[in-house]
Amino acid sequence: MKTLFQSLLLITVILLTTSFQSQSKEATYSLTVTVEGLRNSKGVVQFALYNSDGTIPDEKFENYYRIKTSEINKNRAVISFSELPQGRYAINILHDENENGKIDKKFLLPLPKEGIGFSNYESIGLNNRPNFTRTSFLLNKNSTKEIKIIYL
Repeated sequence: MKTLFQSLLLITVILLTTSFQSQSKEATYSLTVTVEGLRNSKGVVQFALYNSDGTIPDEKFENYYRIKTSEINKNRAVISFSELPQGRYAINILHDENENGKIDKKFLLPLPKEGIGFSNYESIGLNNRPNFTRTSFLLNKNSTKEIKIIYL
Protein backbone atom coordinates (compact mmCIF):
# COMPACT_ATOMS: atom_id res chain seq x y z
CA MET A 1 0.00 0.00 0.00
CA LYS A 2 2.84 2.35 0.86
CA THR A 3 4.47 1.67 -2.54
CA LEU A 4 1.18 2.36 -4.33
CA PHE A 5 0.79 5.66 -2.45
CA GLN A 6 4.37 6.69 -3.29
CA SER A 7 3.82 5.81 -6.96
CA LEU A 8 0.60 7.85 -7.10
CA LEU A 9 2.33 10.76 -5.38
CA LEU A 10 5.22 10.60 -7.86
CA ILE A 11 2.86 10.54 -10.85
CA THR A 12 0.91 13.49 -9.42
CA VAL A 13 4.10 15.51 -8.94
CA ILE A 14 5.23 14.73 -12.50
CA LEU A 15 1.84 15.73 -13.94
CA LEU A 16 1.72 18.97 -11.94
CA THR A 17 5.29 19.87 -12.92
CA THR A 18 4.54 19.24 -16.60
CA SER A 19 1.34 21.28 -16.35
CA PHE A 20 3.10 24.25 -14.72
CA GLN A 21 5.92 24.15 -17.26
CA SER A 22 3.52 24.30 -20.19
CA GLN A 23 1.56 27.15 -18.56
CA SER A 24 4.71 29.13 -17.79
CA LYS A 25 5.73 29.29 -21.45
CA GLU A 26 5.27 32.82 -22.68
CA ALA A 27 2.39 33.25 -25.10
CA THR A 28 3.39 34.43 -28.55
CA TYR A 29 1.40 36.03 -31.32
CA SER A 30 1.53 36.62 -35.04
CA LEU A 31 1.34 39.97 -36.78
CA THR A 32 0.36 40.32 -40.42
CA VAL A 33 1.19 43.63 -42.08
CA THR A 34 -0.30 44.80 -45.37
CA VAL A 35 0.34 47.81 -47.58
CA GLU A 36 -1.80 48.73 -50.56
CA GLY A 37 -1.72 51.57 -53.06
CA LEU A 38 1.94 51.27 -54.00
CA ARG A 39 2.61 53.47 -57.03
CA ASN A 40 4.01 50.52 -58.99
CA SER A 41 5.08 46.91 -58.56
CA LYS A 42 8.82 47.55 -58.93
CA GLY A 43 11.21 46.27 -56.29
CA VAL A 44 10.13 45.01 -52.87
CA VAL A 45 8.57 46.32 -49.70
CA GLN A 46 10.78 46.21 -46.63
CA PHE A 47 8.94 45.78 -43.34
CA ALA A 48 10.90 46.69 -40.20
CA LEU A 49 9.44 45.82 -36.80
CA TYR A 50 10.55 47.69 -33.66
CA ASN A 51 9.97 46.84 -30.01
CA SER A 52 11.66 49.53 -27.91
CA ASP A 53 11.56 53.26 -27.33
CA GLY A 54 14.14 55.34 -29.16
CA THR A 55 14.43 53.01 -32.15
CA ILE A 56 12.37 55.18 -34.53
CA PRO A 57 13.27 57.18 -36.59
CA ASP A 58 15.68 54.67 -38.11
CA GLU A 59 16.63 55.94 -41.58
CA LYS A 60 19.47 53.44 -41.99
CA PHE A 61 17.46 50.45 -40.70
CA GLU A 62 19.91 49.61 -37.89
CA ASN A 63 17.65 49.52 -34.80
CA TYR A 64 14.93 47.07 -35.80
CA TYR A 65 13.80 44.04 -33.84
CA ARG A 66 12.99 42.04 -36.97
CA ILE A 67 13.02 42.87 -40.66
CA LYS A 68 11.57 41.15 -43.73
CA THR A 69 10.96 41.94 -47.37
CA SER A 70 8.03 41.02 -49.54
CA GLU A 71 7.46 40.91 -53.25
CA ILE A 72 4.83 43.27 -54.64
CA ASN A 73 1.78 41.87 -56.38
CA LYS A 74 -0.66 44.27 -58.06
CA ASN A 75 0.65 47.26 -56.08
CA ARG A 76 0.18 45.42 -52.78
CA ALA A 77 2.49 43.63 -50.32
CA VAL A 78 1.87 41.44 -47.27
CA ILE A 79 4.21 39.98 -44.66
CA SER A 80 3.76 38.05 -41.40
CA PHE A 81 5.88 38.05 -38.27
CA SER A 82 5.37 35.07 -35.96
CA GLU A 83 6.26 34.08 -32.40
CA LEU A 84 6.17 37.65 -31.09
CA PRO A 85 5.86 38.03 -27.32
CA GLN A 86 3.19 40.38 -25.99
CA GLY A 87 4.40 43.97 -25.99
CA ARG A 88 4.53 47.29 -27.78
CA TYR A 89 5.63 47.26 -31.41
CA ALA A 90 5.98 49.76 -34.25
CA ILE A 91 6.27 49.21 -37.99
CA ASN A 92 8.30 51.13 -40.56
CA ILE A 93 7.94 50.24 -44.24
CA LEU A 94 9.91 51.20 -47.34
CA HIS A 95 8.84 50.71 -50.94
CA ASP A 96 12.37 49.85 -52.02
CA GLU A 97 11.96 50.25 -55.76
CA ASN A 98 15.64 49.66 -56.57
CA GLU A 99 16.09 46.95 -53.88
CA ASN A 100 19.16 48.52 -52.26
CA GLY A 101 17.80 48.25 -48.69
CA LYS A 102 18.01 51.96 -47.93
CA ILE A 103 15.92 55.11 -48.19
CA ASP A 104 17.04 56.97 -51.31
CA LYS A 105 16.75 60.76 -51.10
CA LYS A 106 15.66 63.28 -53.70
CA PHE A 107 18.41 65.28 -55.34
CA LEU A 108 19.59 68.03 -52.93
CA LEU A 109 16.61 67.42 -50.60
CA PRO A 110 16.40 65.34 -47.44
CA LEU A 111 13.08 63.86 -48.60
CA PRO A 112 12.76 60.18 -49.59
CA LYS A 113 12.07 59.53 -53.25
CA GLU A 114 10.65 56.08 -52.49
CA GLY A 115 7.50 55.43 -50.50
CA ILE A 116 7.65 55.09 -46.71
CA GLY A 117 5.10 54.40 -44.01
CA PHE A 118 4.66 53.91 -40.28
CA SER A 119 2.07 52.26 -38.10
CA ASN A 120 -0.54 54.80 -36.88
CA TYR A 121 0.49 57.37 -39.53
CA GLU A 122 -1.48 58.77 -42.46
CA SER A 123 0.97 61.56 -43.30
CA ILE A 124 4.43 62.84 -42.35
CA GLY A 125 5.58 66.42 -41.98
CA LEU A 126 7.91 68.68 -40.01
CA ASN A 127 5.40 68.82 -37.15
CA ASN A 128 4.37 65.18 -37.52
CA ARG A 129 7.63 63.23 -37.36
CA PRO A 130 7.37 59.57 -36.40
CA ASN A 131 8.81 58.22 -33.17
CA PHE A 132 8.28 54.99 -31.27
CA THR A 133 5.67 56.42 -28.88
CA ARG A 134 3.47 57.69 -31.70
CA THR A 135 3.87 54.69 -33.99
CA SER A 136 3.66 51.90 -31.42
CA PHE A 137 0.70 49.68 -30.60
CA LEU A 138 0.06 46.88 -28.11
CA LEU A 139 0.27 43.35 -29.48
CA ASN A 140 -1.61 40.99 -27.17
CA LYS A 141 -3.38 38.77 -29.73
CA ASN A 142 -2.87 37.65 -33.31
CA SER A 143 -3.35 40.85 -35.31
CA THR A 144 -3.34 42.44 -38.74
CA LYS A 145 -2.15 46.00 -39.39
CA GLU A 146 -2.51 47.98 -42.59
CA ILE A 147 0.14 50.63 -43.21
CA LYS A 148 -0.48 53.61 -45.45
CA ILE A 149 2.27 54.21 -47.99
CA ILE A 150 3.39 57.84 -48.25
CA TYR A 151 5.22 59.31 -51.25
CA LEU A 152 6.71 62.76 -50.62
